[in-house]
Amino acid sequence: MKTSLKLALASLGLSVAMSGVASAETVLRASHQFPKGDVRDKMVQMIADEVAKADVDLKVQVYPAESLFGAKEQWPALVRGRLDMTALPLDYASGRHPEFSATLMPGLVRSHERAQRLNDSKFMDMIKKVINDAGARVISDAWLAGGFVSDMRCITSPDSVKGQAMRAAGPAFDEMLATAGASITSMPSSEIYTAMQTGVLDGANTSSGSLVSYRIYEQSTCLTAPGKNALWFMYEPILVSEQSWEKLTDAQQKALTEAGNKAESYFADQAAELDKKLVDVYKENGVKVVTMSPEDYQAWLDVAKKSSYKTFAEKVPNGQALIDAALAVD
Repeated sequence: MKTSLKLALASLGLSVAMSGVASAETVLRASHQFPKGDVRDKMVQMIADEVAKADVDLKVQVYPAESLFGAKEQWPALVRGRLDMTALPLDYASGRHPEFSATLMPGLVRSHERAQRLNDSKFMDMIKKVINDAGARVISDAWLAGGFVSDMRCITSPDSVKGQAMRAAGPAFDEMLATAGASITSMPSSEIYTAMQTGVLDGANTSSGSLVSYRIYEQSTCLTAPGKNALWFMYEPILVSEQSWEKLTDAQQKALTEAGNKAESYFADQAAELDKKLVDVYKENGVKVVTMSPEDYQAWLDVAKKSSYKTFAEKVPNGQALIDAALAVD
C-alpha cells in the first residue's frame, strides 16, 4: 500500500515537472551595437525589465556591444528570424531598402520637437510599411540628433570639410559631404574611434549618444554640436522580427507593446539631454565646441538639395513622395 502511494506521488510529481517544462518561458534575443549604458541600450534593458514584470512567461535577453551580431548584421538577422529584437540605426539597412535613407536625410528633421511630430505622420507610415513588408515591426520610435567631430578643423560651413577624410552614417550624408569636397570612408559608429586614432579618418558625424558612448572625444579637437540648427538626425527604432512576434501569445504581444511604449516615452524625455551631455563631456575633455549658424545650416541644405535630395528623389522608389511627406510636417 505504501509502495503504491509512493508510486502515485512520484507520478504526480513527474506530471507537475513535465507541466512546468511545457509552460517554460519564451526567450527573445535582443542584439545591438551600443555599449552598456548607452541610451539605446537602456531602452532595450527597460523593455526587458518591463516584460519580466508583466509575468507572461516572456524574457528578453539583451546582447549589447555587438556581442551577438555585428552592427551591419542586425537587420538581415532580424528579418530572417535569426534575431528576435534589435535597436537599429535604420539607415544601416538602406543598402537593402533605399527608402530608409530618408530617415537620415540632411536637414529633414532639424529639432527634437519636429522629430516627435514626424512619428505620427504619413512620412513615418510610409517608412514603417517598408519595415513591415520586409519582416519586422517597430515597438519604439527614437530619433537621435548628432554632430560632427574632427581632429583637423572645426566643421561648420561646407568649405570646412574640403580635404578631410570623413565618415557619414548613410548614403545621403555621404553624397552631400563628397559634393562639398570630403573623401568618404563608410563604417558603423562603433569603428570611428579606431579609424580616427589610426588616421583613417580626420572626422565623422554620428549621434550625440554615440559621440559620448564610444569616447570619440579622445580622438577629437573640435565638436560641432547639434544646437538649434541640427543638420544630423537619425531614426533608430527598437524593432522586433515579425517571425518572432507571430510566435507570441496575445498576452506576450500586449506586454511587449506596452514595454516598447514605455521605452519610447523614456527616450523622448532623454533626447535633448543627450545633446547637453555631449557638449558638457567634450568641454570637460578639452575639445573645442562650436555650432552651425543659420547661414551654415542653409549652405549645407543647399548642397544636400543639389546632391543627396536629388539622387534620392530620382533613384529611390517613392523617393520624392517620401521627401514631400516629411516636408509637409510643420
